[in-house]
Amino acid sequence: MMKKKLFDMFAELFGDSEGARFYFSPGRVNLIGEHTDYNGGHVFPCALTLGTYGAARKREDNKIHLYSMNLDSFGVVEASLDDLTNKKEYNWANYPLGIVWAFKEKGHTITSGFDMVIWGNIPNGSGLSSSASLEVLTGVILTDLFEIKDLSMTDLALIGQYSENNFNGCNCGIMDQFAVAMGKKDHAIFLDTSDLSYEYAPCVLDGAKIVITNSKVKHSLVDSAYNDRRNECAAALKALQSELDIQALGDLTPEEFEAHKSLIKDEIQLQRAKHAVYENQRTIDAVTALKAGDIESFGKLMNQSHISLRDDYDVSCEEIDILVDLAWKIPGVLGSRITGGGFGGCTVSIVKNDAVDTFTESIGQAYKEKVGHEAEFYIVDIGDGAKRL
Repeated sequence: MMKKKLFDMFAELFGDSEGARFYFSPGRVNLIGEHTDYNGGHVFPCALTLGTYGAARKREDNKIHLYSMNLDSFGVVEASLDDLTNKKEYNWANYPLGIVWAFKEKGHTITSGFDMVIWGNIPNGSGLSSSASLEVLTGVILTDLFEIKDLSMTDLALIGQYSENNFNGCNCGIMDQFAVAMGKKDHAIFLDTSDLSYEYAPCVLDGAKIVITNSKVKHSLVDSAYNDRRNECAAALKALQSELDIQALGDLTPEEFEAHKSLIKDEIQLQRAKHAVYENQRTIDAVTALKAGDIESFGKLMNQSHISLRDDYDVSCEEIDILVDLAWKIPGVLGSRITGGGFGGCTVSIVKNDAVDTFTESIGQAYKEKVGHEAEFYIVDIGDGAKRL
């Protein structure tokens, strides 16, 4: 069904769809471990069955044609292999073009242009990584179309991050691209961002569901305080390194941090560092709890994560806090927190099966009354990483 939809549009735009190939790349939700990925800590994301579909085929010339069925008002964005620069008028297409640029920067030969049509069901600005999904999708397409054999899925994640940092100007960590590239059905990824070692943990939530609630308040990471947070953490790390031999905030236990936090003189930097250290420990504890089948403890750690992101890291916002406060009051909600970069976007909640209807109905109504617009709810499944279909 989806394939036909994309191939029909591909044929309409580019004459026919003969020889075009079909791909999928998921969105992701991070269950716990927020703003730890650029602080050398642990994260615990999973890939979703929501994502971005793509149809693509090589061209004979150097032109690159990109079309989004979600953002059709932009029409076909045309660029060229000979001029890979970030241009404002390219808008969304700067993400796939950044990947082409990054492949060339890293010495991988892209021998011709290509045509690509995408359609996605990840809401833009929701914090579910529509940009990382598109980046990794493009990476999978390029390796397949141009038969580039020496890149692993981890490499594609790193290329996505490199592109977003250097072509799109957002200083993101590795988590989003890694989760999108390395996702595994019914598993979350326990990733140590300091060395990219990881393990798959079965995400069996006995009698409960993962519910994502979209505040419908959009944020743009590039324009937001995201880069400020990185700088504040870097400054805190530098202060600690005056006496401690550490590479990242994620190297510290909470006890070690408490013993040395007086080295950080700036109050804001101190709060940011505290979050990074304690959130890393919460993530380690949460995975241990999940492995033991203790989803009650897992949920409590999610709640603590939200409080820390709200108070110490200051990346929540009024609408998100309303959603979380409403969730915490509902019996059968084991845990609820902001997820993603912050400043809007979504919450992730673990909700007992028999409470899901109450959750969506009562929060939906109360949120609309308090905020003036509706929230959206997604009861999600955990899926595989990006691939050719």
